[in-house]
Amino acid sequence: MDFGVCKKHIPNSITCCNLVSGCIAITFAIKGDLPLALLFIILGAVFDFFDGMVARLLGVSSPIGKELDSLADVVTFGVAPSAIIFYELQVVEYPYILNGTLLASIIPYMAFLVAAFSALRLAKFNLDTRQTTSFIGLPTPANALCWGSLIVGFGEYLEQFTWFLPALMVGILLSSWILIAEIPMFALKFKHWGYNGNEMKYGFVLFSAAALIASIIFGIVSGNYNICYSGFSLIIVVYVLLSIIADTKAHS
Repeated sequence: MDFGVCKKHIPNSITCCNLVSGCIAITFAIKGDLPLALLFIILGAVFDFFDGMVARLLGVSSPIGKELDSLADVVTFGVAPSAIIFYELQVVEYPYILNGTLLASIIPYMAFLVAAFSALRLAKFNLDTRQTTSFIGLPTPANALCWGSLIVGFGEYLEQFTWFLPALMVGILLSSWILIAEIPMFALKFKHWGYNGNEMKYGFVLFSAAALIASIIFGIVSGNYNICYSGFSLIIVVYVLLSIIADTKAHS
């Protein structure tokens, strides 16, 4: 078969790997194996990074690929993290007054607000032409990694506290809002490789590398390997804060 015919299917095949990774992540989340669920979300993020890059390198970008990418992202970065949060809301410590009540059985389904707003954010991204060099609102992969790493890295420790339940509920509402908020978020896209003009990007890359290395070392030393994933949540929080600070300075 002619390579020219085959190459147009390569990016979509990578996107489908992202979708399959998300499906596998959901199955592990339902079973309560949250570290493996997060691992497949991370794998999906890797596929998501490379599908667009490969499409541009091969010159085979297409409207179908763009739509398929969004559909895959809804599963991997919307439904999969929602499934992780759903499981956590089932095992977290509830206040005594809520134990055995109808409200306690309903609260876990609040997790799927993340899936709904992730889908809304992706639809908005497809229509918003302002997002060629940066993002408006938090990208869904970042939101998914933040939730997954927070719950996998710290959930076992935090779920014993009754305040963790309301914190999770507030976090769901806050992250749902940030996904679609009109907040400019910088992207790691470089017009040039010089330091001037890229100070924040280079600083963020160095901080991210340090945070990941530190979380991995701490997880290995402590014997709690789930902590190795925790660096992602700190990185995403810092990313949002840096974006807000940069936007505030730009309008001051």
